[in-house]
Amino acid sequence: MDSISPAPTTDRTAPAGPLAGIRVLDLSAYIAGPYGCTLLADQGADVIKIEPPDGDNLRQYPSTLASESRAFLGVNRSKRGIVLDLKRPADHAVLLRLVREADVLVHNFRPSVPPRLGIDFERLQLINPRLIYCAVSGYGETGPMKDKAGYDQVLQTMTGMCALQGRRGGPPEIIYGSVVDYYAAALLAAGVASALYERERSGLGQFVGVSLLRSALTMQSARMIWADGEGLDIGRDMRSGGVTGIHPTRDGHIYISANTSRFWKSLCEKTGLVELADDPRYDSVRKRAQAVAEIVPRLHQALAARDAMAWEALFGDEVPCAAARRIEDMFEHPQVLAEGIVGPIQHPQVGHYRGVAQSIKFGRTPGPAPFAAPMLDQDTQAIKDELADRGTVTWERRGAVER
Repeated sequence: MDSISPAPTTDRTAPAGPLAGIRVLDLSAYIAGPYGCTLLADQGADVIKIEPPDGDNLRQYPSTLASESRAFLGVNRSKRGIVLDLKRPADHAVLLRLVREADVLVHNFRPSVPPRLGIDFERLQLINPRLIYCAVSGYGETGPMKDKAGYDQVLQTMTGMCALQGRRGGPPEIIYGSVVDYYAAALLAAGVASALYERERSGLGQFVGVSLLRSALTMQSARMIWADGEGLDIGRDMRSGGVTGIHPTRDGHIYISANTSRFWKSLCEKTGLVELADDPRYDSVRKRAQAVAEIVPRLHQALAARDAMAWEALFGDEVPCAAARRIEDMFEHPQVLAEGIVGPIQHPQVGHYRGVAQSIKFGRTPGPAPFAAPMLDQDTQAIKDELADRGTVTWERRGAVER
């Protein structure tokens, strides 16, 4: 990758994204709110990350990078950064000036905090009736738990995800990777986009509520069904049995999906277990799930003949599968490269790095290339100067690398 200066540059020829011209004020921290705003930035929105003097707590997370948190870089790409202490009148006034010109404001304060800070929906709506006001919370804006702090793995545990993730009869297990946070981020981006679309008809902004509780339960919509007349404690585990799952091979592990008749027969043929393909004892997903103790040992014996990558190649398109890889393998995976999902980014201190560059693909309005998450206080003076000039707050894609 070529060396690129981190100095601000203006690229007037950069392709516009579908949210070009939309300005987002991101007052949130950690993952759900910030990454939801990043998804908007990916689509061309001007996102200004507003941090307190000590910064977003995610900056302090463990990282092997000497100068910045890897998590912060990944969650906050393509934003400008400003530091405001909202308890100081002068800084509070700056925020209100920004609100007047903004399209969207996002925060993840507990519901009781915004009124104390003077940034609740009712007040900001008076300043800017077109403002889309998005509040990210742990449990929502009402109810007995509304002011409790919510975190990804707390909500996983509370909502049954961990109980169903663990082995049958075993202890609950956490799903690592902040899946509830990231799904909440996707709901945030979708909700804000819908509210912006509706504003085109009504001319008015509105409140948008996203909670980790709602995210965790929405992710389990296929389990959250309780029909009249049936018992509450029924089977809700969607796993289809021991055939579909991760299996050991001679070297490494492979995930195999064999839920349809076609894929089951292909699996039997490819592994040399042809006698099982048409056996009436195993001719449905339910029957195979009940016969795990009979099928899986034979499958494992057959899979021991090759390593995981060899099986993946042999199965091809006839058996849905994937050899278990490390996330590091994704940087050079030909499919990831072909789709342009990962790209180069420049950071003033970290230097060149590669990370997610395009979360959604748009054909006609692909949007500009990504740029690095802001350093703390990086753009504070520049944004205040722009406000002082009473001009439109413009923005630049600093150090962007063309895709």
